[in-house]
Amino acid sequence: MIPFSDEELYEPILESLKVVMPMLERDGGGMKLLGIKNGVVYVRLTGHCNGCAASGQTLKFGIEKQIRNDIHPELTVVNIPIGQEFDISKM
Repeated sequence: MIPFSDEELYEPILESLKVVMPMLERDGGGMKLLGIKNGVVYVRLTGHCNGCAASGQTLKFGIEKQIRNDIHPELTVVNIPIGQEFDISKM
């Protein structure tokens, strides 16, 4: 169980994502934090990361690993592709 509320996680998650952003940007990609609900971090990979064959690896072994190391080992990250509707209240 994650001992933080979604609201308490927001700023630490943003700080953790800043660590991996240069890696994404070097390859012409990017990422937007869409929201956090029940310990699940929803992001949207952009630029060259959107639709890239390696985006699943980037998500799990780059972004999620960084967040887990920085904040809590039970956090997970989910990519919501460009064009897919996203409403955090329905998650």
